[in-house]
Amino acid sequence: MAKQVFINLAVKDLQKSMDFYTALGFTNNPQFSDETAKCMVWSENIFVMIMTYEKFASFATKPIADTKTNLAGIFSLSLESVDEINSLMTEGLKAGGTEPSEMKDYGFMQQRTIEDFDGHTWEIFYMDITKFPTEQPKG
Repeated sequence: MAKQVFINLAVKDLQKSMDFYTALGFTNNPQFSDETAKCMVWSENIFVMIMTYEKFASFATKPIADTKTNLAGIFSLSLESVDEINSLMTEGLKAGGTEPSEMKDYGFMQQRTIEDFDGHTWEIFYMDITKFPTEQPKG
């Protein structure tokens, strides 16, 4: 079996969240979805499981963070171009996401940030590794 990444997120409104992630370009895998959780597929090996708070709590060993006011993690998705970033962001914002900061341009990488309804933070980026600085600053 190939190595896979599953990101598990607690959400308040499962359908609204599924619609948001669909707008970002995820697809739903109904085989691993029910009325308490939806498996959202980013790629062959990367999945986001959005779950009701009750379902998520059944796996949790700590209290669930309020991600509207506290940062619990930053999840990053790479795309093939700045145009793809802008297109994904446009769809995500139309679906109700929020953009908490302006686009960042690091020369070799451009990045935008979007938050879902529950405050889960996603960095959407394009990186041109050929533009990565070969010398690191001393300090």
